Amino acid sequence: MAPEGPGRPPTAGPSRPLRWDRDGPHWPGSAASRFVRAGGLRWHLQCHGQGPVLLLLHGTGASGHSWRDVVPGLASRHTVLVPDLPGHGFSEALPTGRATLPGMAAALQALVDTIGLAPAGIAGHSAGAAIAAQMALAPAGTVRRLAWINPALQPFDGWAGLAFGPLARWMARRPALASLAAWRGRDPQAVRSLVESTGSTLDEAGLALYGRLIATPSHVAGALAMMAGWDLAPLRRALPALRAPVLLLVGDTDRTVPPGPALRLAATLPTVQVQHWPGLGHLAHEEAPQDCARRLLDWFGPAAAPQAPGASAARSPGA
Repeated sequence: MAPEGPGRPPTAGPSRPLRWDRDGPHWPGSAASRFVRAGGLRWHLQCHGQGPVLLLLHGTGASGHSWRDVVPGLASRHTVLVPDLPGHGFSEALPTGRATLPGMAAALQALVDTIGLAPAGIAGHSAGAAIAAQMALAPAGTVRRLAWINPALQPFDGWAGLAFGPLARWMARRPALASLAAWRGRDPQAVRSLVESTGSTLDEAGLALYGRLIATPSHVAGALAMMAGWDLAPLRRALPALRAPVLLLVGDTDRTVPPGPALRLAATLPTVQVQHWPGLGHLAHEEAPQDCARRLLDWFGPAAAPQAPGASAARSPGA
């Protein structure tokens, strides 16, 4: 039987969790993959290109694969770092209780410190935008510019806000639920429905990749742990102190994080510049990756720092 790759939908039958020895050679960008020990974790990190350093952060429940078609347009001018967040994809999870916003930001800072490549810019999608903001607010941060794509930066309103944290914590304490959810990853129609619920449309290759992630109990558990530990209220209070210029890219049909709250927040922050993506949903950077790369190149180019010393080491940061 031919090995499953990014162009093949999940197979029927029992779900097959991700394993690097089996799935790595067929994972997008795997030629640039490294495994790095930093901050007590074993990270899956891809390092592409050469030049000023950009860090790309995916959202909850995704992995670095979500940037697969954006990276080629950036790597011609930048060293592009694409990690799987802790507990996601092929990266180890943080210890129980540490998958918080400050915990994620600190873990990523340990990663970039370990490989010696401080990012001049960070692009974050959804929850990755919140992590990017948290890193930029650090007193010793090196981040000069940010890009937020359909950012999840504010607590949910009303009953959703009251229930989200407790419900996620309840689910995270029950490992059987992660296995039950992973069982659904073998059903291509369930995966398609989940993706379409975000307001986005992906091709079969994109759906297959999410199917492989959803079929992995450790990945589902990592996403639940992240949701359980998420508290955006302190970040919301701190954002007025943000000095780094921000590009806010908004998919106007996003049904996961509706654009209204982000646009209202942007109106209160003088450092934020808004650009709209008509007709695109929450996964806009996967729906229109070349356009995303062009916008990010235009944004990060003028403020990019000189290439960090030893940036060529991005091709082999260690194991």
